[in-house]
Amino acid sequence: MHKTLLELAIDEQLAPSEWIKISQADIDLFAEATGDHQWIHVDAQRCAKESPFKTTIAHGYLTVTLMPNAFYAMFAADPHYKTILNYGVDKIRFLEPVRVNDSIRFVSTLIKVEQKQSGCLFYFDTEAQIDGRTKPAMKGTFLMLLAGATLPQS
Repeated sequence: MHKTLLELAIDEQLAPSEWIKISQADIDLFAEATGDHQWIHVDAQRCAKESPFKTTIAHGYLTVTLMPNAFYAMFAADPHYKTILNYGVDKIRFLEPVRVNDSIRFVSTLIKVEQKQSGCLFYFDTEAQIDGRTKPAMKGTFLMLLAGATLPQS
């Protein structure tokens, strides 16, 4: 059973997200949405000949944008505070390309909680793991705001 955000302790790791398969259609849609049609992402024939990966790779920011939706399933909903906002990402690094048809999942550890006027701000060290590889695709600190929440008194 998942905990709510307010029940988490510092240095507690959430259960990993479900695996997400990255298809060429996903990559192409992201290219359309962002205008980033660099050949390494969208031209499979050229990649087979010229890319060191021999296939297309996902945009790094495609991986980043998949995290919030995956994150919402990694903890229990709080009946008192229904609004969770993506507050941003600190120190993001792209470490390993996500190749077409790779599956990724997110692993997050709570490292800090801060009281803001608008609610509790949670800091999660997060990495995107690639199925079958040891090196993660991405690491960053994701910030999520539980709107209206106040930190419990210790």
